[in-house]
Amino acid sequence: MSTANVKRVKTSEIELKEKVVSINRVAKVTKGGRTFSFSALVVVGDSSGVVGYGLGKASEVTDAITKGIDDAKKNLVKVPVLKGTVPHEQLGKYGGGRVFLKPAAHGTGVIAGGAMRAVLESAGITDVLAKSKGSSNPHNVVKATINALLNMRDAYTIANTRNINLKKVFNGE
Repeated sequence: MSTANVKRVKTSEIELKEKVVSINRVAKVTKGGRTFSFSALVVVGDSSGVVGYGLGKASEVTDAITKGIDDAKKNLVKVPVLKGTVPHEQLGKYGGGRVFLKPAAHGTGVIAGGAMRAVLESAGITDVLAKSKGSSNPHNVVKATINALLNMRDAYTIANTRNINLKKVFNGE
């Protein structure tokens, strides 16, 4: 999350919904047999532009999910949502994960795969066309989706950055 326009959000102010994206069981082989451990990838959001993800690891699934939620609450960011969709087309990358987000008309719904869908719905995006082009690894897809959302800018932000009024952004005068 090393993007210039990252807007961090404090957890205390908002009501968050959690979604478990994936649970992975790993085994450590010792002389006494296999010891199983679990990792949980969790996405949290308030359905109005705030989203975060976290990874929790523990010997029990419920503990891993709880740790993941706590981690996700520490990594909340604000993303632009414009009338229920994204402001413009955007590519996002993280490791082997490549995602493409495209705005959609009202009523389209979230056209996206599993891990991307969890992030987009948690962020409060209701209409979007999305495609995962690279790795299907949920960890990389979630991080690539958040990367794409963080690289999005709405017209108001661009107008402030350039110190021009909002009409000039669209007209190019």
